[in-house]
Amino acid sequence: MIFNQYYLDCLSHASYLIGDETTKRAVVVDPRRDIDEYVADATNQGLTIELVLETHFHADFLSGHLELADATGAEIGYSSVANTEFPIRHLADGQRISLGQVELEILHTPGHTPESISIVVRERPDADPYAVLTGDTLFVGDVGRPDLLASVGYTQDELANQLYDSLHNKLMTLPSATRVYPAHGAGSACGKNLSTDTWSTIGQQRVTNYALAAPDRQAFVEMVTEGQPPAPAYFAYDAVLNGKQRDLLNETEPLTALTLDEARTHQAQGAMIVDGRTPEEFGRGHLTGSINVGLNGRYAEFAGSVVPADVDIVLVVSDGDETEARNRLARIGFDRVVGYLGQPEAVMAANPEQVTQASRLTAADYEDRSQDIEGLQLVDIRNPGEFALGSIPGAINIPVGQLPARLDELDASAPTVVFCAGGYRSSVGASVLRTAGFVDVSDILGGYGAWVETTQQLSVT
Repeated sequence: MIFNQYYLDCLSHASYLIGDETTKRAVVVDPRRDIDEYVADATNQGLTIELVLETHFHADFLSGHLELADATGAEIGYSSVANTEFPIRHLADGQRISLGQVELEILHTPGHTPESISIVVRERPDADPYAVLTGDTLFVGDVGRPDLLASVGYTQDELANQLYDSLHNKLMTLPSATRVYPAHGAGSACGKNLSTDTWSTIGQQRVTNYALAAPDRQAFVEMVTEGQPPAPAYFAYDAVLNGKQRDLLNETEPLTALTLDEARTHQAQGAMIVDGRTPEEFGRGHLTGSINVGLNGRYAEFAGSVVPADVDIVLVVSDGDETEARNRLARIGFDRVVGYLGQPEAVMAANPEQVTQASRLTAADYEDRSQDIEGLQLVDIRNPGEFALGSIPGAINIPVGQLPARLDELDASAPTVVFCAGGYRSSVGASVLRTAGFVDVSDILGGYGAWVETTQQLSVT
């Protein structure tokens, strides 16, 4: 058996290529949208990808099933209860799929979504399971959240009860040595306690997973429905789009380089300028009216949290990063990139009247000056779980992804300081406020961590 895991750090997303060495037949499970790596690996190993399996309608990324089907001629497989605009093979509970010696077994495991499945992998039909691909039903250290908008028509309690049954009556009946390969890891908003490990075993999860330790069904439902992080704004969009016929991504197609005048024209017509440089570079100077979402972080996730899905996008990135930025946005279905600003540093240097610097305070500066600023508005843009563990006194908690919808809770005329855990999200949030017309916005370098360290040092001295 050939078994490859592909882990995409920027989306905490895992996908899989499984092949039979004797027949050279293969499947891909939960692929990302830029598919060249799967195709290249299959070609190098002499494999024919004949089936693309989706464990459910993903909400956190736009899957590559259509791209893979187009490139390889493969069928697309979903649960028998899934409905799509494109042709699919409907997979029944208990159905076996033979690749030769390697055999896959479909388990219906609803709960995260109604159509969720898990896939048991055997190296031979009569062998104990080698692994189970659990999608978003079971993670390492966590289970799928039942509260996402992907599950229209179901309550979170209904889905949580289905999840309980799927875990205890299906997955936990597998042998302890069965490897667990989920679709996501730490950092994903698809759960609240995901491990940094990218695989585990059924036996390890029985004894270490907090949700599986619940003493009864009701306790389980309460555990998995409380304290979930806010879902990024694009989740509902992607969950629906994953079932639709849509345009295909050409991940190598060159982007259009724009002049400054062309970029500003797009902006005047409603486009958003998304600056993917680091917060430090953005702070030193950026085109007025830009949103900062650093390409070196969870770029697609936070862009999808603060940029509407229905607007054009102009990219500002370091030279050579434009294709990477476009493809990472395409991974969440944000395809309306109209081009990128060519030679951005030179353009900004030549047009200083169109450039703004961002106010960024050290934690010590904030402590020195905060008491003297009348009407100061302090905004903690971390998630509620982070906020509950401690915050700077007087802060309002509005997670960064909720800022665009909750601007009316803030005073745009008041001096405003934004902070997060380390400084990445605060640059995103501060830039959102500036584009919304807030007149005096700063963020704290190093975030809450730097503030804690600074105040501890001040208390000692």
